[in-house]
This record gives sequence, structure tokens and C-alpha cells, in this order.
Amino acid sequence: MIGEVSTNKFLSVFYSVGSKPLEMWDQHVCNGRVYRMTDEEIQSYVLEILGQNISTTYITCPNAKKKSLAVKMPILVIVLKNLNKYFSFEVQILDDQNLKRRFHASTCQTTTVVKPFACMMPMKLDEGWNQVQFDLADFTRRAYGTTYIETVKLSNVG
Repeated sequence: MIGEVSTNKFLSVFYSVGSKPLEMWDQHVCNGRVYRMTDEEIQSYVLEILGQNISTTYITCPNAKKKSLAVKMPILVIVLKNLNKYFSFEVQILDDQNLKRRFHASTCQTTTVVKPFACMMPMKLDEGWNQVQFDLADFTRRAYGTTYIETVKLSNVG
């Protein structure tokens, strides 16, 4: 799908200022909201994802269950604002054993837990805006002893 982009280029899968920021994303909203607004601090459009429970309001990419992002670039950068609420982010990858594994980073997780198909990690955010970088190749090697092949899916949970 998106993976046809050369591995030495920058790829944005979400850009809140664009005319259709959620074009590639599915929205799942239950007792919450996903909406674009202007952030006063940076005076720019942002996407706010708020829910009563972090597992019921989220966005996921790609927007079709059978498709894969197929992004070969192993570095994922997320820019987000700490709203002093629980937040989690999940990345599903494919490794060299042809296994899909998930990396789940969350502000409510206190320790790292590695299971056969999922690795849960704590994420600490500073006040205000944060730039979080995930080296998916390094995470895959350290957690599973395998080689990262591609990113399959992203989920952002408010």
C-alpha cells in the first residue's frame, strides 16, 4: 500500500494540517470524540482524540482490515501533546519469521512485558508537546531476537 515509498525518504501517514488528515485512518469512537481543532500553543490544527476509556476511542491506519502499510522504514516519529490523561500507541510489525508482532507504548504501563506476539512498554511524556521516536528495528531485535521487515499497522489511542 504505502510501502512503495523509497526507504531513504520521509513518509507522513498523518498530517493534521492537510485537507483530509484522516483519509487513510479508521476512527473508532465510543464515549469519546476524534476531532480537528486549533491548538492555542502552536497556533495550528491538531487532532484531538479523547475517550472515557483508552480502549474505546482510537484511530487506526490503514483504514482497511486486510491491507498493510508495508512501510519498510524502521524509525517512527510521533509528535503529540501531553494532556495529562492516559495515552497509548500501538505499532504492528512483520518480522523475518513472517510473524506479526505488536509494540504497545502506554502512559499507564509501568513495566515492560514481552509476550510472544506483543511487547507492552511504559511511555513517559513531558509537559506540553513531545516528540517520541521508536526504533522498530532495535525494538524487534531486543524483544524477539528477530529482524524487522515492515510496519503493518498503526493505532493511536487517546
